Amino acid sequence: MAKLTPMMRQYMDIKEKYKDYILFFRLGDFYEMFFDDAKLASRELEIALTGRDCGLGERAPMCGVPFHSADSYIARLVDRGFKVAICEQVEDASKAKGIVKREVVRIITPGTIIDPSMLNEEANNYIMTFFEDEDGIGIAYADITTGELKTTEFIDINRKNQVLDEIMKVSPREIVISDNFEYQDNEIKKLEKICNVIFTTHYNRAFKFKNAEDIIKRHFNIYSVDSFGLQDRKHSIICIGALLDYIYDTQKVPLKHIDKVNIYNHNNFMILDKFTRRNLELTETLRGKEKKGSLLWVIDKTCTSMGTRILKQWIEEPLIDINRINDRLDSVELLLKDMLLRDELRELLRDMYDLERLSSKIVYGTVNARDMIALKSSIKVIPFVKSKLEGKVKGELENIYEEIDELRDIYQLIDEAIEEDPPLSVKEGGIIKSSFNEELNELRRAITDGKKWLMDLENRERQKTGIKSLKIGFNKVFGYYIEVTKSNIKNVPKEYIRKQTLANSERYIMPELKEMEDKILGAEEKIVKLEYNLFGKVRNKVLIEINRIISTAKAIAKLDVLLGFSEVSFIYRFNKPVVNNSKEIKLSNARHPVVERVAGDETFIPNDTILDDDENRFYIITGPNMAGKSTYLRQVALNVLLAQIGCFVPADEAVIGVVDRIFTRVGASDDLFQGQSTFMVEMSELSNILNNATKNSLIILDEIGRGTSTYDGLSIAWAVVEYISNSHILGAKTLFATHYHELTELEGKLKGVKNYCISVKEVGEDIVFLRKIIRGGADQSYGIQVAKLAGIPNKVIDRAKSILKELEEKDINHKHKNKDIVSQFAMAIEKPRDEAVGEQINFFDLSSNEVIDELRKIDIINMTPIDAMNKLYKLVEMVKRI
Repeated sequence: MAKLTPMMRQYMDIKEKYKDYILFFRLGDFYEMFFDDAKLASRELEIALTGRDCGLGERAPMCGVPFHSADSYIARLVDRGFKVAICEQVEDASKAKGIVKREVVRIITPGTIIDPSMLNEEANNYIMTFFEDEDGIGIAYADITTGELKTTEFIDINRKNQVLDEIMKVSPREIVISDNFEYQDNEIKKLEKICNVIFTTHYNRAFKFKNAEDIIKRHFNIYSVDSFGLQDRKHSIICIGALLDYIYDTQKVPLKHIDKVNIYNHNNFMILDKFTRRNLELTETLRGKEKKGSLLWVIDKTCTSMGTRILKQWIEEPLIDINRINDRLDSVELLLKDMLLRDELRELLRDMYDLERLSSKIVYGTVNARDMIALKSSIKVIPFVKSKLEGKVKGELENIYEEIDELRDIYQLIDEAIEEDPPLSVKEGGIIKSSFNEELNELRRAITDGKKWLMDLENRERQKTGIKSLKIGFNKVFGYYIEVTKSNIKNVPKEYIRKQTLANSERYIMPELKEMEDKILGAEEKIVKLEYNLFGKVRNKVLIEINRIISTAKAIAKLDVLLGFSEVSFIYRFNKPVVNNSKEIKLSNARHPVVERVAGDETFIPNDTILDDDENRFYIITGPNMAGKSTYLRQVALNVLLAQIGCFVPADEAVIGVVDRIFTRVGASDDLFQGQSTFMVEMSELSNILNNATKNSLIILDEIGRGTSTYDGLSIAWAVVEYISNSHILGAKTLFATHYHELTELEGKLKGVKNYCISVKEVGEDIVFLRKIIRGGADQSYGIQVAKLAGIPNKVIDRAKSILKELEEKDINHKHKNKDIVSQFAMAIEKPRDEAVGEQINFFDLSSNEVIDELRKIDIINMTPIDAMNKLYKLVEMVKRI
């Protein structure tokens, strides 16, 4: 019976331990893959599939990639959701007895990438752990390229939705779960498609409380987890411990740069659910998923990738702490007023590399000499940055100034040790300065002296033999040699020993030449090894101080964001908002920051807003499509958000009473992943708002009820206005854009409700959008005129006008019926509050209690589209029998 060769047996033993990974098995200058791994990699990477004798009856399928270019291939595999295990030779092949020892030295998954070339420099690459039991849910997440580690817990009744929103905010590339966690029917499984995240299972024992606690204490070298404020935080402890265990298991190096835990409460920031982040297009556009066209695109004036990453975090987590907000605003104001300081600091920051990710390369041992020079050149800038800030700091800048370490000792170490223009490889020499080490200096002197000796020997032999073309050369096969052309062979001395014959010359050696060769080559070999060892010592000294570098990097990144805020405020005429504890939002001549930029030369029409928790808490906004209702809604929300991240706002004046949440229900779209229709998506988003908004929230609603019939939609929209105006969220500031003109009847009937509309100028049968918000309700929707503007053929427009006239004359759903329904709503609203809200409203005098009972049983939020259709059919049949 055939038996595997020793090398293939070694491969199979290692592969058995890493079944779920594509094993990159180092053989010489290549990483080879075998069997199923080879078939998969060949297909995914589009490389040739070959075979290799393995001792079995058939050749083993095989493919490979050069080790020096493996990163690009690994990146492609990981980007497609595969996990890669790197297996290296871990002993000198010349000293090995039998098969060279090999081990997996690192595992690469989407959440554990450290190579900058495989990462988006402007975004964090988070890996997360998730743990759930009957008491609550915990998450912990880290970016192993920056050393950031955060955790929070969810124990509220609505924790399922809260954690889903938080995960979507963080956008991890990978979520690690226990190998016994059954998530197939869990809500979290939806994230696989929605967020393009992969789930990885890890040993269940790592998710046991005692094991997790022990891992945390060992990693941070602490006596008790209470040192980090983790007492009574069971879920966080389990998640942190399991996450650290997984990272250790895959990276196989000490994680010195992860030196603290950031425990946060998601309620300490403005809460933005997944719908709001999507609808407001905060960091990417709704359709193209691109940065261009988003809020981030407009306000990102950072000079470093570190700054861009922090800016993205700030946008995702607006503050609700007034003191912190105003500290940022005061700093932006200082930088805005001092143009010289701003320009000088931005110029300095442009010369800085990504200190965070350079630090991670030091931690993982992948740093090279060029990286060290990049680190040195970045550190060189820091003292100048700090000196510029000295005596000019207030607000957040004061904290930043204190957090910046000039790192002079690290600069001096690298400056003394590393050559200014070193080669890429750290194993070929030429990276350490001679002055840094005496032994290195002597060896290099020996080589210099030796080469001078060779030149002298060449001159001496030319004179001695009379062969002017005689020369001394070198190659890796024969070493040093004397080369003589064939026309001069008759003059070659007898002591020359022929070594090689070429077409036009002969090559010789001589004893004293070989003696010098041994000295020179021996010195060169020693130099390469010595330089590698010296570089390792320099790296280790820097590693000891790595947390100082990372702390300074984070301070520089925050400074970069504040400088960017001041720059964008200067360029785009943003102004400082007044942020306080009032319950009002006042905006004078406010603009939409993104639309204004996209509009280009077209003048943006600014608008005012006055919202409070009393007489002006609910705007009902009417007007035709394309007139600017949605732009107005979004610009109010974005002005509030900008203020609460500490940025100036696109308005002449602004007073922002801090809001705890912004909710948006904007536009219409199907959710094909979850099998939900447009109307179901609309109702799901609306349900989320009504169940989670507070009296301190800002609610943006656009076209509620348009996904169903007129009566149904109007009924829902009317009831929503009442609920927000009369329920426990009384006081929530709300902007409600609608085409249901009937809702304008509510002004004067519900306290705080005011009618506004988009002004339109009629020019004959055409209209001109003035894009100005004015008091009052629109008298018509101008739908046909808008269709004409959109380019609908004239025949369709003319026919639509004819049909509209017929419908109005026949009174179909236009005059009397709408008047009837308005009077029904008016009667409902005049009832006592306990009768007029929710299911107590009886809009129609239906003679059958059976229909009412059936309607009350409907759980519309959890119905599938097919269930809704079946229920509607049943209701229609019931009504026909009345």
